Amino acid sequence: MKQIIITFIITLFVLSCGSKSSVNMYDSASVALEAEDMTKSAENISDDIKKTEVVKKKIIKDGRLGIEVKNLKAAKTNIDTLIRSLGGYYDNESLINNDYSTEYNLRIRIPSNNMELLIRKIEKGEGEVSYKEITARDVTEEFIDLETRLTNKQKYLAQYQELLKNAKSIKEILDIQEKIRVLEEEIESSTGRLKYLNDQVNYSTLELNISQPKPYKYTPQYRGSFFEKVKQSVIRGWYGFVDFFLFLLSNWAVLILFAVIIYFWVKYRRKLKLKRNEQAKK
Repeated sequence: MKQIIITFIITLFVLSCGSKSSVNMYDSASVALEAEDMTKSAENISDDIKKTEVVKKKIIKDGRLGIEVKNLKAAKTNIDTLIRSLGGYYDNESLINNDYSTEYNLRIRIPSNNMELLIRKIEKGEGEVSYKEITARDVTEEFIDLETRLTNKQKYLAQYQELLKNAKSIKEILDIQEKIRVLEEEIESSTGRLKYLNDQVNYSTLELNISQPKPYKYTPQYRGSFFEKVKQSVIRGWYGFVDFFLFLLSNWAVLILFAVIIYFWVKYRRKLKLKRNEQAKK
C-alpha cells in the first residue's frame, strides 16, 4: 500500500513539474540568457586584457597651425599640391580679405600616418610659423569596449531571434520583439560610434591658417564738399523748426494756461507798483 501511495505522489509531482516547465519556457530561456550574459561579462574582462595587449593603439591626432607668408597665392598652390600628394582633402575652405591681411582658413583631413610629414613640409616651406598646437587622444580602451559590447549584443540578438521562432503566446512574442528592438537600437548606436572613431583615427584633422599681411595704408575720412554741408545744415535747420512748431502745436493747452498766468502776474505787479507810488507821494 505504501508503495502505491509513493508511486502516486511521484507521478503527480512529475506531471506538475512538466506543466510548469511548458508554461515557463520563455522565462527559463530569458534567465538562461541573463546567466550567460553574466558569465560572458566575466570572461570579457580577461578578453579585454588580452586584446589590449595585442590590438594596435587607436590614437586621434588633431592640430592647429598658422603660417604667415609673403605670397598667399603661391603658398596656397603649394599646399594644394602637397595635400593631394599625401592623400588628404579639404573638409572646409574659406577666404578672408580685410584692411590688414588676406588669409585662408583651411580644415584639412589627412591620413594619420602622413600628419607629421604634412606639418614638417609646411614648416620647411616659405613663411613664418605664427602658432602651432598638436594634440593626441588615446581611444583604444573605448574602441575595445565598444567592439566587445557590439559582439555580445549581436550574439544576444541572434538568440532572441531564435526564441521568437519558438514563441507560443502573443505575450511572449511581444516581449521578445521589444528586447530585439532595444538590442537593434544599441547595435546601431555602437556601430555608428565605431565608424566615427575609425574615421577620426584613420584621418587626422589639421586647422591651417595661411595669412599675408597688407602694408599699412592711411585712408582719410571722406567729409563731403562745402556746398553739400551747407545743404545738409539748411535741411537740418528746417527739420528742427518743423519739429519745434509741431511741439508747440501739440501742447497748445499748456501754452494758453501759461500765457494767462503771466498776464495776471504782470497785471498784479503793475497794480502793486502804482499803489506804492501813491503811498510815496503822500
